[in-house]
Amino acid sequence: MNDVLERIKRGANEIISIEELDKKLSSGKKLRIKLGIDPTTPDLHLGHTVIINKLKIFQDLGHQVVFLIGDFTARIGDPSGRSETRSIMTDEQIKINIKTYTDQVFKILDREKTEVVYNSKWLENLGINGLLNLAAKSTVAQMLVRNDFENRYKEDRPISIVEFLYPLLQAYDSVALHADVELGGKDQKFNLLLGREIQRDYGIKDVQVIITMPLLEGMDGIMKMSKSYNNCIALNDLPKDMFGKIMSISDTLMYRYYELLTQADLNTTKNMHPREAKLALAQEIVERYHGKDETLKAKEEFNRVFEKKDVPSDIEECVMEDGEMKLSDILVKSGMVLSKKEARRLIEQGGVKIDSQKTDTNITMEHKKEFILQVGKRRFKKIVSRLVCGRKR
Repeated sequence: MNDVLERIKRGANEIISIEELDKKLSSGKKLRIKLGIDPTTPDLHLGHTVIINKLKIFQDLGHQVVFLIGDFTARIGDPSGRSETRSIMTDEQIKINIKTYTDQVFKILDREKTEVVYNSKWLENLGINGLLNLAAKSTVAQMLVRNDFENRYKEDRPISIVEFLYPLLQAYDSVALHADVELGGKDQKFNLLLGREIQRDYGIKDVQVIITMPLLEGMDGIMKMSKSYNNCIALNDLPKDMFGKIMSISDTLMYRYYELLTQADLNTTKNMHPREAKLALAQEIVERYHGKDETLKAKEEFNRVFEKKDVPSDIEECVMEDGEMKLSDILVKSGMVLSKKEARRLIEQGGVKIDSQKTDTNITMEHKKEFILQVGKRRFKKIVSRLVCGRKR
């Protein structure tokens, strides 16, 4: 049992409580392990898999994994960590995202052993009386204990009433599912603890244990992994892109990824040469989501481009109209950077190349019909005059 607990505890931020979890595991009962994700974006990234990997451990131990898709709660949007009210999602957006989520999550979980549920099944039938009864089980004071709500209230930023309902609806999911354990990111602690309280209010004595996991840092090693921060490694990334992104992270971040994304022995990893360890990490993760053949191709492409300093064999084309245009404008228009400010910074720091030649000034491009634009070590685009943008050759 100690080995089991150690597997579950690895990388966890907090378990409430470890004694309760030990008791549940020792009972021999097949536990119901809940993870809820709202389909608010179309892609999952490695940050999401920190929790899904923990879910897989429970599945491998023989427990019943319940993967809850919050198709109802996605309409509200989880306010955790938010400084403003989320926009309401349309049903069509939610349906599209649900399809991609289920496609991606079964790259990790066993489809045949996973119970997939949608919280619209019980929340839509809750009715006004049921909703009022649920709302009566909490207070405004309780909600304002949350840092995000408290900060917004102090700064006189709006908090909608429906946002107060979100944690209650998530908590009610645990009642409907009779969850024994619920997993979530550390920013979900308030919601998960409320789930325990609401279970008690509805007569469940053996309430759920909660396990919170760290928020995985993105490639920058600073901000949490997020598409909005442009620092994420998505499960749907091309194999060569995923491989290259992993190879670009710092050595310090690499060990963090090993701890949260793999079951590798950390002592063995730390005794390896950092480059060899990073190669092994990239191979393991790419193979997990794309298979051995694609991983081998990705590794060969990485070696060709970054060790032999060759240009990738498959580069996206983007067309600009003929005429005078500053390099910073080309970088923005081609989608290589998000702003002119970022473009100028990269140019000044020597992070931009034209046809493999570094340039440190914001030169004007004129009468150059075709060239390879490179940002950093991994991003390339072929700039071509007067063609349709976005095609590959």
